[in-house]
Amino acid sequence: MRTTVVLARHGRTEWHHGNRYTGSTDLPIDSVGVRQAEFLRTWAVEEFRPDALWSSPMLRARQTAAPTAEALGLEPTVDARLREVDFGSAEGKMLSELPPSVGQAFELDPVANPFPDGENVADAAVRVHGAFDQIVRRHAGGKVLVVAHNTLIRLLVCRVLGLAVKDYRRLLPALGPAALVRLREQDGTVGLEAFNVPALRTEIPQ
Repeated sequence: MRTTVVLARHGRTEWHHGNRYTGSTDLPIDSVGVRQAEFLRTWAVEEFRPDALWSSPMLRARQTAAPTAEALGLEPTVDARLREVDFGSAEGKMLSELPPSVGQAFELDPVANPFPDGENVADAAVRVHGAFDQIVRRHAGGKVLVVAHNTLIRLLVCRVLGLAVKDYRRLLPALGPAALVRLREQDGTVGLEAFNVPALRTEIPQ
């Protein structure tokens, strides 16, 4: 039995436009993010037609999921395990604005050197993997769209493919706003079918 799970990053926010760590800060999507949510809706309606819709509880994710939910008549399942990593003292800052000892240590090994007062990405990877397993069990044989976050989605990809979580930044490039990651689960095995694909094959503003 084949189950397809497509994970979409939320649309752009003011902080993401400046490449600032947003994490647990609950910002709305901006005007460009609204357009990106509409692109996601068009793709979901015309190309994917999911059987179910899941979302992070964070405002930017719920706002991104809303047009798709309305168009398809789906009630999103909001799951706290899909929230973004809490980046602690790095929230609202660019990597270049952090003390070199903090930023460089995180880049080298984010598991061994989490941001002060932040969540360890290894713990975040465990929680999102638990959510993914539940999604696959509940919607076995179906198609599911999950609206979540840049770091969290990359952590999940590492977990399901057996890659070292500490290497997520080195192995997997950052996702564009509203970009898609497609996973396929079949007979207990998870495969990656697409990564960082725009919702529409047209230019999406960043």
